[in-house]
Amino acid sequence: MKRWLMVLPLAAFLVMAVFLYRGLYLDPAELPSAMIGKPFPAFSLKTVQGDKTLTQADLLGKPALVNVWGTWCISCRVEHPVLNKLAEQGVVIYGINYKDDNAAALKWLAEFHNPYQLDIRDEDGNLGLNLGVYGAPETFFIDAKGVIRDKYVGVIDEVVWREQLAAKYQALVDEAKP
Repeated sequence: MKRWLMVLPLAAFLVMAVFLYRGLYLDPAELPSAMIGKPFPAFSLKTVQGDKTLTQADLLGKPALVNVWGTWCISCRVEHPVLNKLAEQGVVIYGINYKDDNAAALKWLAEFHNPYQLDIRDEDGNLGLNLGVYGAPETFFIDAKGVIRDKYVGVIDEVVWREQLAAKYQALVDEAKP
């Protein structure tokens, strides 16, 4: 019996070591989303630039990126010029201003330009919660039917767009063609 008690700490250590070793090979930037393959969540929220109410029906009709951002987000400031460039190239981008002050969001869009065809005001963060948002920036890829097809967590810069995301977006565009 004493021998068994002496081996128990070693066995516990080995089990823990296996889990920690496995963790070395996981991608910390990859955050799984339970929303992949599901319709965009129902919502009824005002726009950032006005009091028009938007719903998930407004997202239908064409593939798009849905970018979660906030003026409080330093990484969003880095990402914003790239989103402006993508919008100029014809990429459809909808914005969700997440847990933010609307006056600050209006000032941001006036100062840094607005790449968003729709700008959704999510002051309470309920839409973000329903999407499973961890923070900002996060970008969802939706198809023309409003189904979430992919998600990217982090800053979209030119390299990330070119090497990881452009092909995914283009596949959605091609899929939507008659």
